[in-house]
Amino acid sequence: MNVPPLVDIGPLMSASHGSPVSPARRQVSDALNEACGTWGFFRITGHGIDPALLRNLDGQARNFFARSDEEKSQVAMAKAGSAWRGWFPVGAELTSGRPDRKEGLYIGTELPSDDPRVLAQLPLHGPNLFPDHPDGLGPAAIDWMEAVTEVGHAIMSGLAIALGLDPHWFATHLTADPTVLFRIFRYPPDTRPPDGPAPATDADAHPNAATPPAWGVAEHTDYGLLTLLAQDDNGGLEVRVADGWVKVPAEPGVMVCNLGDMLEAITAGRYRSTLHRVRNTSGRSRLSFPLFFDPSWDAQVRPLPITADDPATPPTTSARWDGADPAAWSGTYGQYLTAKVARVFPELFSSVGP
Repeated sequence: MNVPPLVDIGPLMSASHGSPVSPARRQVSDALNEACGTWGFFRITGHGIDPALLRNLDGQARNFFARSDEEKSQVAMAKAGSAWRGWFPVGAELTSGRPDRKEGLYIGTELPSDDPRVLAQLPLHGPNLFPDHPDGLGPAAIDWMEAVTEVGHAIMSGLAIALGLDPHWFATHLTADPTVLFRIFRYPPDTRPPDGPAPATDADAHPNAATPPAWGVAEHTDYGLLTLLAQDDNGGLEVRVADGWVKVPAEPGVMVCNLGDMLEAITAGRYRSTLHRVRNTSGRSRLSFPLFFDPSWDAQVRPLPITADDPATPPTTSARWDGADPAAWSGTYGQYLTAKVARVFPELFSSVGP
């Protein structure tokens, strides 16, 4: 079956700090290296996360999204400003300049209001906006974030081994204090053709999106290092390969990982950030839980100190969906990310420089 490869990362999760690279870890690293150089996507088992964490998070999220927009707007993103936290309605987020057919709750590393980064009004830093009802959603989200962040560190250690670096190279030089952003998305069911017209009435449509697209999220690539995704059983995620689009299965206990533009850039194209998109045709609301595991905010973005025996040819800008060249960026990851997200919610970030 033509699906992204399945990798058991158990040996990476169980490795102790400073331990020699075992044959099992080397085998996992080789599998990750192959997946990252061909697909840019892979499926994960052996992550060790208690299934009860996701069941609780899923239940709390469905409780929240079932409430009225008026109630959900009590934690609207506008109330957090450039901290980029809170709820947004269907049609309020843009991908490739088009409104997405999804609503969501944006969450980040929990920071108290007296944290120096919050006091300095650093973009994307601040307390989370969690609803009063259900009151269990905030704790469930934080528990899940902490567990998945450990998975991110483990995968990066495997990639370090694959690239001929010390297993802790990334944790030492790039992700010592990773930028961790977490999203809970709800995709309303959609039975329209991808390019067809909107129905005469659509209760899910945002008022600023007179003709919402059928795609929950249009084709795009992600910004940073890794996206670690849990999803319900509805499916709908698709990844672009050489001969077309491939559906990524939704499997119990299996997470999906895809690479972001920054990992492609710092590996000079050896690893690939791959186009993907979402359309929910299940007839039910689809929930997904992507966590973005990215470089530390102040980390300088530079090519990795690697030499490849058979390096991939760096992709040209004309081959990319957006015509951009991630490798051309110079500066900190925080500067890079702020410029990117300002295009997703332009009104919210109108006061933040490009």
